[in-house]
Amino acid sequence: MTPIVNEGSYPLGAADEAPHPAAADLLWNESYYLDFVTADGRAGGYVRLGLYPNWDRAWYWACLVRDGQPAVTIVDHDVPLPGDALAVTGAGFQAGYAVTRPLETARATLESARLGLDLQWQTAGGVYGYSLVPRYEIPCTVTGTVRVDGQEIAVSGYGERDHSWGVRDWWSVSWLWSSGRLEDGSYLHAMRPNIGFELPWPSFVVPPGGVLAAAGGLTAATDFTAAGQPERSRLQLPGADLTVTPRDLVSITMTSPGGVDAHFARALCTFRAADGRNGYGWTEWHQPFGWRDHGWQAAPAG
Repeated sequence: MTPIVNEGSYPLGAADEAPHPAAADLLWNESYYLDFVTADGRAGGYVRLGLYPNWDRAWYWACLVRDGQPAVTIVDHDVPLPGDALAVTGAGFQAGYAVTRPLETARATLESARLGLDLQWQTAGGVYGYSLVPRYEIPCTVTGTVRVDGQEIAVSGYGERDHSWGVRDWWSVSWLWSSGRLEDGSYLHAMRPNIGFELPWPSFVVPPGGVLAAAGGLTAATDFTAAGQPERSRLQLPGADLTVTPRDLVSITMTSPGGVDAHFARALCTFRAADGRNGYGWTEWHQPFGWRDHGWQAAPAG
């Protein structure tokens, strides 16, 4: 049985892999998120399916980045809600998501004219449940194929998938989220919303060949350009002191029901630990209106 490290009171279990009943809030959302990086770090991507049943739409994102190549993306914020199966059809694409073994394996597929994928995420080390919101993160090995512009790329790499449900107001809170794997086989995860005061922010580590352990005690600081682009972040959690540097950055703009924009920057990053270990992963810096006033910390020099 896959070990579950549940930092909260929510009784997380295999049944939570399925969709949940929606609350009444317009911005109640069910989110399925999966990312990957090839073992050599030269390519990576992610998929997100967000369901807004009270807003009568789904959001679908897919992204592929390759070293030295422009990003290939699908971003559609007006997809018809799926039926019982988590399969959606948007303008020029069809996509699916299925949990083939709860908390163990999941599969994401995409077919479009330019970009396609058929990938499987296999749990590596355990499942991490958050303490403050109904959400869990799973470090994974990732295998399968990606097709871009008629070329097929075999994927044998690493990544993370997460699932959350509840009110998701993209226009009120900024945050940093990061997930990576180091060359010695360690998986790392950190998440910090910027709400003006400290809490034991979600984080975990999986040692090489080991089992996920809650870390806690995360601190994070970021340098931004004058234009608001992240230059690097410094993440410190028990057992890992990391510098995370964006390599392939993709930004998405999302508009609220009231017409307010928020900007979501996500990048395939290089990870460098203070002890010399290197790795790759994905990091996101969410930037709603007024985000610079949300308590972002600048990264220390060095």
